[in-house]
Amino acid sequence: MTKDLTTSAVARSNVLNNRYALSKLEEHLALGGLRIEGEVVFFKSHVAELLDIDERTIDRYLASHEAELKQNGYRILKGKSLRDLKLAQVDDIHVVDLIGAKVPALGVFSFRAVLNVAMLVTESERAKAIRSRMLDIVLDVVAERTGGHTRFINQRDQDYLPSAFMEDSYRKQFTNALRDHVDMGNHKYAVFTDKIYQAVFCENAREYKQVLRLADGDSTRDTMYAEVLKTLAAFESGLAASVQQRAQQLGRKLKSAEVDALLAEAASSPYLKPLIDDARTRMASRDLGFREALHQKLEAYVQAVPEADFERFLGERSQALEERLSDPKLLAVLKRLKDR
Repeated sequence: MTKDLTTSAVARSNVLNNRYALSKLEEHLALGGLRIEGEVVFFKSHVAELLDIDERTIDRYLASHEAELKQNGYRILKGKSLRDLKLAQVDDIHVVDLIGAKVPALGVFSFRAVLNVAMLVTESERAKAIRSRMLDIVLDVVAERTGGHTRFINQRDQDYLPSAFMEDSYRKQFTNALRDHVDMGNHKYAVFTDKIYQAVFCENAREYKQVLRLADGDSTRDTMYAEVLKTLAAFESGLAASVQQRAQQLGRKLKSAEVDALLAEAASSPYLKPLIDDARTRMASRDLGFREALHQKLEAYVQAVPEADFERFLGERSQALEERLSDPKLLAVLKRLKDR
């Protein structure tokens, strides 16, 4: 999947949905604009001048990307809204001339919409320079707010630790089932862990580590999002129960192929499908948006990172794991999970 802002709607949204980056961009790009009732807006002539393009070029992008630009703050003022704008700027002759006394409607761009146009325009070297600066600032903001540790950005989520403890509990049930009911050597734990990974997010542990550029000794689950861990827990819990039940029915330990059949049945279960689809979408989208890591086997699941996720992982309520572990309320929750 391309990260080219001019061609990728996902890449553009991953910039524009990050309010922390937008704040820095507004500060550092200093594009100007007109402040009206606390909001900075730009007329088409402003945008054309900023990007060194003709207004007709902007019209073409407004026609081809109307829904996207409106979603990001472009709007057309008419009636009372336009009259209020004219009255508010009655003392500013330059602005009054730009608006025109008899103009029945006027398109205005928010700062976010101007960035959106700059990400679309291919005819302008100035727009290209703004895009380059934009990407640098976005990377700096994410690095600053995570302390440079995007590899473990998943751990800044307040749901991460409870999910990790829960998954660890269900994993023990799964490994115990393999130990007691499956006729294989100790390699069975790695073999079936890989097969569960393949079922949930289409990669084995080695492939996952390559995508995230993890070292051999790094734990894959330390980097997984809460929703992914919950899906793994559901899969492991169900498979453990199925293995134990089938072994008891047969009165013997299961062969590898018999466990494979149970695993395939679980992977195709309509009960797990919503969880698996959700885990794939969140892993693929967040890893591309936050870690610049593309899971090629999950490319079809990539979506824009929603604004809520930027709050979740970069906002004031997000915390590094060390800070979170000092919270007595969280420690009490973890103790209950451990003792259950």
